[in-house]
Amino acid sequence: MTGSIQNRDEFLDQIASRLGRPRSKEVTRPVWKFQPQEQVLKGASPDDLVDVLKTHCMKIHTSLVLTNSKELSEKLDETVSNYGGGPVIAWKDKRFSEWGLDPLMKKKWPERNIEFYEWNHTRGEENIRQAEKANVGITISEITLAESGTVVLFSDKDKGRSVSFLPATYVALIPKSSIVPRMTQAARKMREMHLSGKQVASCVNFITGPSNSADIELNLVVGVHGPVKATYIIIEDL
Repeated sequence: MTGSIQNRDEFLDQIASRLGRPRSKEVTRPVWKFQPQEQVLKGASPDDLVDVLKTHCMKIHTSLVLTNSKELSEKLDETVSNYGGGPVIAWKDKRFSEWGLDPLMKKKWPERNIEFYEWNHTRGEENIRQAEKANVGITISEITLAESGTVVLFSDKDKGRSVSFLPATYVALIPKSSIVPRMTQAARKMREMHLSGKQVASCVNFITGPSNSADIELNLVVGVHGPVKATYIIIEDL
């Protein structure tokens, strides 16, 4: 069933008349004289952005691990062990395999009685139940904001947002190439993806460390509505 729009032009003309100005038929992007958002961390190198991210992680109670693709499996295993092991849940994402993590996730962990579950959209609500009981959730950051220590996640049928929301602890794998100065560049990057014909997720999550709240008398409480601990693993050669 489809709807139809009635009297649109008359309605918009009346609003323009009440405002005392002609109705605009075209919308153009304004050019602002001052754009301070473009100056923050302008010219920063990838290493500079890593240093900024590292500093901010200390402020948001998030552990930071630097590694490369060769040692990624070892560092991820160590991080999960430090969090007490499984159950572990992760997205269904081909990059885990490309980065050599399948032997760890699908063989070594089960052999050590560390339960591993891969998100599977065909299993419906079972995914939510697995995320609820998981000790560790693992995702990949698509864009990473150095200024605020924020990872940006694109959800889809195989990348449920519950993976980063329901487990007790959270691990984000961060390709170094994904790190940008701030929200300004993240928004631009997503727009460029859209204009180039690439699909941008309808659900985009911006996550800054473990869950916390300081709404009540400005007392910081960590773990109010999500993971109580978080680790970012930066992969320097990706």
